[in-house]
Amino acid sequence: MTPGNLKNLIKDWRVATLIVLLVLSVVAIYPHFDNKGNFTTNLQYGLDLQNGAFIQLKLNAEVIGYTTNQPVNEFVANLSKSLDAEVIQVDANHLEIRKSFTQAELDPIFSSSGGKIVSYQQGVSKTTADLAKQILDNKLNTGGTQDVKVIIQSGIGNVAQYIRVEMAGVDMNQAQELVGKQGKFEIRIVTTNNQTDHIVFGDSISSVGNEEKDLQSGSYNVPFTLSESGAKALQDAVIKYGATTDPTNHNLVMILDNVTVFSGPLASNLASELRTTPVRAMQASTGIGDSGLQQAKDLAIHLRAGALPVGVQIVGSETINPEQGAKNKAVSLIAGILALITVGFVIYYRYREPGIVLPMVLINASEMIILLGFMAAIRFQMDLPTIAGLIAVLGTGIDQLVVITDEILHEGKVPSPNIYLKRLARALMIIVTAAATVVIAMVPLMLMPLTTLQGFALITILGVLVGVIVTRPAYGRIIMQVLSK
Repeated sequence: MTPGNLKNLIKDWRVATLIVLLVLSVVAIYPHFDNKGNFTTNLQYGLDLQNGAFIQLKLNAEVIGYTTNQPVNEFVANLSKSLDAEVIQVDANHLEIRKSFTQAELDPIFSSSGGKIVSYQQGVSKTTADLAKQILDNKLNTGGTQDVKVIIQSGIGNVAQYIRVEMAGVDMNQAQELVGKQGKFEIRIVTTNNQTDHIVFGDSISSVGNEEKDLQSGSYNVPFTLSESGAKALQDAVIKYGATTDPTNHNLVMILDNVTVFSGPLASNLASELRTTPVRAMQASTGIGDSGLQQAKDLAIHLRAGALPVGVQIVGSETINPEQGAKNKAVSLIAGILALITVGFVIYYRYREPGIVLPMVLINASEMIILLGFMAAIRFQMDLPTIAGLIAVLGTGIDQLVVITDEILHEGKVPSPNIYLKRLARALMIIVTAAATVVIAMVPLMLMPLTTLQGFALITILGVLVGVIVTRPAYGRIIMQVLSK
């Protein structure tokens, strides 16, 4: 190919689009060496490809289909009192009981309250599951814990019995510590003889900032904001017990699920201010060094945590050690390279022409780079199902390139430009139809609660779209130049 032909090829908008996307993808991936001399990228690795842990939580509740001859509000109130549990009306025919009961235990209570159980499912409604997911997301993803996935596992009728929490880069002890707590948060004040009195619960905390370092003292702080009523309650308590004049003997104590997570006196300037006015903007100081930083991170998590709407219990867990994650990563890389090499050999065996094989392999590789760049840009976790999706895209992609090449060389010779364009258009139409079929097949898999396969479905769909919109048209232009030669 002459320099002039190459220049014209690059100027073609299809090829230029492909080149721009490749450059942007490499920038997003950002392959480089870190401070320790280790090669790294911006790609985010999921639980399968690094150390971490997953925990399976069971939601202790039931969704009950029912009938009753009593007024619904009265019936629900009676049930709640008899069961000593929160009872929520899901819809006209279903109730959610936010406590663990068997159907045998519920039947007589429903009968005595004027109702009858029509259906029984362990789990919670979609609304409650979404709320639990949001609380766990806020608790885990905002506290410095990297690469956390909170996955609702729903069954028939959108009733969710389990939540799966995947935490890459976290050991099992820390995972259970973070997930196992239900987040009943309270601030109390020390009165006399180490006794404490209640000030506010966690719902009075309206916002929490990220941990920050005081440049003068070197200590780490966690800023948070109280509601107006919470600030007034705090002021009343510190004045009542003399903390504004003697702060060292009247610590503020923060408690999560009956465990003290922080205890410290009022700062002198804050104590002075609280004598005359409520203060909403507060900060808790945890100490200096790595220990102070870790305490600040943990405290920020606890401050943000609200109580889950239902009780949970850990019913399954597993740890992925660093060695296993590194092995999975290496095997996945080798599998991808072998797949690309195998594709190249098969194509060469079919056409026996390097001028056709090389563009095919390079186009295939470019799709992988673009998909990896997309994942790096949106910080999408790469796990084993995702890698399976990439390899599937590699295989379907080469199929489509073969369709284009065979359609163009239908009579075993290079056609004239007009015939070439007609055959290329026909080949692209076949590819678009096949791509639409793949997308339609993958969409339900991506939306269904088969969460471990959602990454596979998403990457397959994205790969098909990138191929149809970008790489196939570019290949058509490139192969035209090659065949003309």
